[in-house]
Amino acid sequence: MKAFQDYYPENLAHCYGCGRLNQHGHQIKTCWDGEETVTQFTPEPYHTAVPGFTYGGLIASLIDCHSTGTAAAAMYRAEGREMDTLPPFRFVTGSLKVDFLKPTPLAGPLEIRGRVKEIKGRKVIVETTVLVAGIATARGEVVAVQMPARFGAEDV
Repeated sequence: MKAFQDYYPENLAHCYGCGRLNQHGHQIKTCWDGEETVTQFTPEPYHTAVPGFTYGGLIASLIDCHSTGTAAAAMYRAEGREMDTLPPFRFVTGSLKVDFLKPTPLAGPLEIRGRVKEIKGRKVIVETTVLVAGIATARGEVVAVQMPARFGAEDV
């Protein structure tokens, strides 16, 4: 199964968190898991906040990009469209709120799970949770806003 990010148009696939064309980025891959979305990500030693724990900025960026990808997939789903149909849906972050519930261990994979709370016009609200071994360590809420069709174009 292709990840949501695999469908992003080439001109919009350079994001540090989710862009498949950014060789230095996280390159997260998000898919549906029933009514939720899921991403797996394993922090590297350089993602350290303090020894043994993951940097909070990384966690926030994972929540951010997982949520905007979830918003795009949710909009396609709401319209009964496949993700490879045009025009493409892409979202940017209107707001990001993160609650750090407990320190996130650096060792092992992170599971990032999203759930659509609301779709209203060009906005999608997504709640995303970061889990380690099934234990929630962070939770975020993103208001994702649909990009205008020409956003990112060279002449904008």
